[in-house]
Amino acid sequence: MNTATRKAKGKRLQKYVCNLILKFFPILSEKDKKIFPYSIECKNQERMKYLWEAYEQAISNSKKLEPLVIIKINNKKPLVVLDAEYFIKLQSEIKKY
Repeated sequence: MNTATRKAKGKRLQKYVCNLILKFFPILSEKDKKIFPYSIECKNQERMKYLWEAYEQAISNSKKLEPLVIIKINNKKPLVVLDAEYFIKLQSEIKKY
């Protein structure tokens, strides 16, 4: 697979994620980090050995946002990778409401 094809594959996942976010947060703008406080890194590749590198990249880009990685491989649904402690804390806060 050449570089242009790999980049196009990644862009498709990014577009998918953007559309999915806008579907559930239609009024979200770039400044609404309180509504959706994540630094998202999208990876559309077959080799998942880079998962921790992708997570580190999301951390380095985060600027006080929670790092989140969306991964996808061919013929499978995208998955989210999020810090376990943050996820459990988030679930406990949701249950309070």
